[in-house]
Amino acid sequence: MWELLPPRVRLVGAPCLNERNTRQLAQDFDKFRNGLPRPLEAYILATYGVDLATEYAGLPVKNPFGKASGQLSLAAHQIERDAAAGLGFVILKTLVAQDPSGRQSMREWAIPETRMLVEPIHGRMGGEGWTVTWKGRGWFDSFVAYRHLFGQALNVGQASNMLVVPSVNYHLPGGKETFWKQEEYTFTTLRLFETWSEVCGDRPMPLEKDFSPTLAGNERATQQAKIAEWLQSVPGLIHRAAPGKVWVGLKVFNTLFDDHFQVQMLDGVHGPPAGDDRADFLVYANRLFDPAKEFEGKLGVAYGGPDLSHRNLAVLEKFLSVRSDADARTRQRDLVDHLPISASGDIHSGRIAAEYLLRGASSFQMHTIFQLPNGQFSMPTGSKTERALHRLLFHPQDGFIPWLLDLKETFGWKQEMNIQQMAKWCQNNWKNVEELTSEKQNA
Repeated sequence: MWELLPPRVRLVGAPCLNERNTRQLAQDFDKFRNGLPRPLEAYILATYGVDLATEYAGLPVKNPFGKASGQLSLAAHQIERDAAAGLGFVILKTLVAQDPSGRQSMREWAIPETRMLVEPIHGRMGGEGWTVTWKGRGWFDSFVAYRHLFGQALNVGQASNMLVVPSVNYHLPGGKETFWKQEEYTFTTLRLFETWSEVCGDRPMPLEKDFSPTLAGNERATQQAKIAEWLQSVPGLIHRAAPGKVWVGLKVFNTLFDDHFQVQMLDGVHGPPAGDDRADFLVYANRLFDPAKEFEGKLGVAYGGPDLSHRNLAVLEKFLSVRSDADARTRQRDLVDHLPISASGDIHSGRIAAEYLLRGASSFQMHTIFQLPNGQFSMPTGSKTERALHRLLFHPQDGFIPWLLDLKETFGWKQEMNIQQMAKWCQNNWKNVEELTSEKQNA
């Protein structure tokens, strides 16, 4: 097992707010227990001066909170519920790619969930959280059924200004394989774009290339050179499958190797110049993998909780530190070119989301929070999605709004800056983020 090292930059204690905002947050947290204000983003902008607008994959989204790919995004009624609650975006359940004849090289990932277990988990470095365990992996129904769901979801999203994005697990060569099954990339990508274009026209379709967390325990992912080859080759394969029609996001997975290799992965993804061989955005990073844990007769399962956010935050800040040091040595500050990041991993509070923001994440996708027991939420009614947004945004000590107000004061951010602009500022000013947050921690 790799060593779990703590992140250096944390948001500790309570956010520093003026009396007016402290009082307003307490009132709103209580008032909105029975339903969020509509329109949500306009209310927050008018009341707190916080612009939640951001982007995912270069496309505008109304707020940074979305649902990660999984068993909570595989049916139309789930998408409708998320749209009604006010999510900014939804990533559909991961499709396992196929060639024109229906063959799937990654077929072992296309199995149904038999049972899901939501349970508390204690982090190795302390801290309590939640994790969800299940045996299933990707979409197990037909490609025709997936395209039908995609079309339905896009129509729902269009009506509510909620972005809907497909997730795909394409062929990855393992072991001694030296070839790529490009027909899977071409056929699957083109068919998905056909469905997208029926609703969204000719604008490019964002697509997440899923690297399943279960890959960490699979023989395909035992060689660092092979993983590097995947990250280097996949963007070009998808881009060339549908030239000019797809924006490719790599959902980088947590390997069983150390943090140094995770940083190397991120650095490698940023290496190619702009063009077909470079990803357009990143998702960092999906769940951890425990090869020794057993669930319903299966040895080796993915898990989340505090260890996941600790590792993700630590790796992202190490990556930014390496990039900042390189920029300082070469004095090429103007050449910094960070890919947009959508954060994933143990985002159970606005505080954790803000910590990902400090590391350059402009959107946040979640899964476990939407499955917590009702007693974990302060809102007594409504869907789990709406309850989660209430907790994420308005909690007086752990909410996203109070921490954004704190950070705006700390960094002197301009009043008109939105979430995407704040994330970009953090990516390009990491040394300032470290110094100023360290001063607050030590004050």
